[in-house]
Amino acid sequence: MFNSIRFAERSANGALVVGIFNDRKLDAATKSLDKDGSIATAAARPECSGELGKFGEAYPSGKGAPSRVIIVGLGKREDFKTGSLRSIGGQIGRRLAATKDAHAQFELAGSLGGADKVNLEEAGQCLGEGLGLIGWKNWQFKGTAGGEKGKKTDLSVSASNARFGAGVKRGMAIAESANLCRDLSETPPNIATPAWIAAQCRTMAKKTGLKITVLAGKDLERERMTGLINVGKASINKPCLVRLEYTPKTNKSAKPVVLVGKTMTYDTGGLSLKVNNGMVGMKRDKDGGCAVIGAMHAIATTIKPNRPVVALLAVAENSVSDEAYRPDDVLTFRNGVTVEVTNTDAEGRLVLADGLIWACEKENPACVIDLATLTGGVVTALGSTFAGMFCEDDALRGKLGKAMDASGERWWRLPMDAEYRDMMKSPIADILNSNPNRKAHPIQGAAFLSYFVSPKMPWAHIDIAGVHAAESDNGCFVKGPTGWGVRLLAEFIGN
Repeated sequence: MFNSIRFAERSANGALVVGIFNDRKLDAATKSLDKDGSIATAAARPECSGELGKFGEAYPSGKGAPSRVIIVGLGKREDFKTGSLRSIGGQIGRRLAATKDAHAQFELAGSLGGADKVNLEEAGQCLGEGLGLIGWKNWQFKGTAGGEKGKKTDLSVSASNARFGAGVKRGMAIAESANLCRDLSETPPNIATPAWIAAQCRTMAKKTGLKITVLAGKDLERERMTGLINVGKASINKPCLVRLEYTPKTNKSAKPVVLVGKTMTYDTGGLSLKVNNGMVGMKRDKDGGCAVIGAMHAIATTIKPNRPVVALLAVAENSVSDEAYRPDDVLTFRNGVTVEVTNTDAEGRLVLADGLIWACEKENPACVIDLATLTGGVVTALGSTFAGMFCEDDALRGKLGKAMDASGERWWRLPMDAEYRDMMKSPIADILNSNPNRKAHPIQGAAFLSYFVSPKMPWAHIDIAGVHAAESDNGCFVKGPTGWGVRLLAEFIGN
């Protein structure tokens, strides 16, 4: 969309963006910018209806006039929701990319001041997120025949209202972290091996001040990382556990929030091989871990909370060879739970089990949250609108609900009663890794994971299989990875 996008403390010549509600009245601040009446004239045209997300344009004349004025509709005053500015930011970004404007001055604070209970900093953050997300460059693997590079503009944005501008700047910074997640997601498996993921984390940790530890080879054996060892042993690209740690300047001894990410750099299904075109897109089976990496970037650079945060990335490639683990294998995990393997394509829960056990035994956490592209069943249940969320702790679920409202990354609570845990019982071992009965398919995965979390530990499992990628251009996203979870976790940690 752009070569780069940044926030500028001072305005420059370029486009001006103002807003109107559906009553089509210009607020006092916008009137003061309308030197020649062109904004009022454009606002009166039929296409400039004030309907949410609809645009009109004016072309002022005179010395120092902006190249164009984009008049964006904000809908009904009484129905306005701050989160709608993300989509509006994406739409405006598309327009600015098409017109190749190098700067845009956003003067929406005056009109938003006329809506009930609008926090200008939150409004600016939503707009900044939308602009930053639509600015993601998805041509990193275009070559000489791609025709993408070198044809985009650099965009700077500014705002005269200090609170709104501070929000835009913060929103763009959080979007940068989400875009890091999207870059990692987009990277193909011949490049994004487990060792490559670890190297990217090392680079990020060095830049942001995070502490990093990588466990591989004999380290995994010593720590009895059964899931990672068995799932990853068929691949030439060996598995690892990556631990990232954020430590605040004060309150260092507080119990950390622990984030666990499923980071399968590729999933063939193993010996339970995926059929037809089922492997296409499996480079994105690492997106839970990518979201956790992006969240740690936001935590270290933008959120900077006054509490410790630890990330655990279970990184492996599920491949096929004579070393592959098999259906009928029985695995004994670090916490003593034995698992009968019935399907090697249910591998994500095996590597997550290692991360969850480690979190509970080693980190003394205040709470544990894991993100994973875990089941196709959650896509059947919820489509691409909501992630599936499993959490039996009321306080943790309430905080995640507030983070959902603030971030716009929505989840829907699914049940996890004892009957679902019973579905996972094995006649051979303690539990199965996959019940052939397809009933409650997304809940099966959560029920399996619950065996690896300490009793009474506040824990949330979020299945992002339906929301981690967009199938078409829409709002502030283009087709491809969405970075889902980065903004949710950033809001959760920051509040």
